[in-house]
Amino acid sequence: MTSKSRKSLLSLIVLTLVAALLFIAFRPHPVAVDLTEVTRGHMEVTINADGKTRIRNLYEVSSPIAGTALRSPVEEGDAVVAGDTVARVEPLSPSLIDARSRVQLEAAVREAEAAADLAQAQLRQSEEELSYAQSQFERTKALVTRGVSSVTTLEDAQQLLSVRNAARDAAVSNVQMAQSSLARAKAALIEPGAAESTAETCCIALTAPISGKVLSITQVSEHAVAVGSSLLSLGDVTDLEIEADLLSSDAVGLEIGARAMVERWGGTPALEARLKSLAPKAETHTSSLGIEEQRVSAVFDLVTPADKRPGLGHQYSVFLKVVEWEADDVVMIPVSAIFRNGDGWAVFVNAGGIARLQPIEIGHQSDRMVELLSGLSEGDQVIPHPADTIADGVRIVDRESL
Repeated sequence: MTSKSRKSLLSLIVLTLVAALLFIAFRPHPVAVDLTEVTRGHMEVTINADGKTRIRNLYEVSSPIAGTALRSPVEEGDAVVAGDTVARVEPLSPSLIDARSRVQLEAAVREAEAAADLAQAQLRQSEEELSYAQSQFERTKALVTRGVSSVTTLEDAQQLLSVRNAARDAAVSNVQMAQSSLARAKAALIEPGAAESTAETCCIALTAPISGKVLSITQVSEHAVAVGSSLLSLGDVTDLEIEADLLSSDAVGLEIGARAMVERWGGTPALEARLKSLAPKAETHTSSLGIEEQRVSAVFDLVTPADKRPGLGHQYSVFLKVVEWEADDVVMIPVSAIFRNGDGWAVFVNAGGIARLQPIEIGHQSDRMVELLSGLSEGDQVIPHPADTIADGVRIVDRESL
């Protein structure tokens, strides 16, 4: 081989090596991605909402009279049995009397005493007149029997006797009225200190209408109350329900009896509840971001027995997952794998290490999974959270295999 041939062969080898190095250096590397499979199983679409527990039936113990509520014999959290005394109320004490009112009241007492004396005198007069009319009637009756007097005279005597009887009865009633007026006038002079020494003070004992726990006490110490003032509230903490405000757009798809899971209640596992009622009217609420929302009040019955939810009480905060739709044997993929493709949806599928754009048709969608109606089969691998570097035909590699 000549020197010229050797130089040509050497140049060719060098060019080949440079081309190989350039190809290796500049060829596209596979993009590392996470892969997840299309699965089949049970799927749920839930509506999430914050809620609060509440006792189904609350009982308020109120004062039936205006008076003074004595210091509460119970404390908040105490267990009570139906019929136990939970509050005591005394009637109002007499108010203090100023000088002018005292003079007026004392004059009223003297006036009442004089009226009572007058009524007694009138009673004695009517009794004397009745006695005289009675004797006259007896005398006339005897004379008529002997034929000395006429029957007309006897009838007149009998009529007079009836009139005197009625006058005596009226006088008796007049005496009772005068005595009552006197007692009322004297009662108006009773002052707070004298009331306890002159009369027995009554005390009304209020009893628990149910067996349960004391939830709140208006005021523990002795205090004045008006008629109907609330003294304390009672309830059975084992009989709970849950109230939550749902978006009106979410509430439309719910039916009475819908299942709900109660989480973040302070224990495990999640509790079970059922939708009891939905308010027929939505109300406007302002969210923490200042956005006005239409909210519907929903009430759920707690199905889990009380012994499975120890410690849960009235007005406790919970988190609800209300099942709007659920089904078994559903083909599904993560929500993070789907994206808009024109007017439809699509995913990137792993086709032997190559990313392929695959249009799909989806159905129900939850916060994590989406129902797959067509386009993929169980076991196919899709790329969740596809980056901008992923496109149809791009080489990919499973990140877990690196």
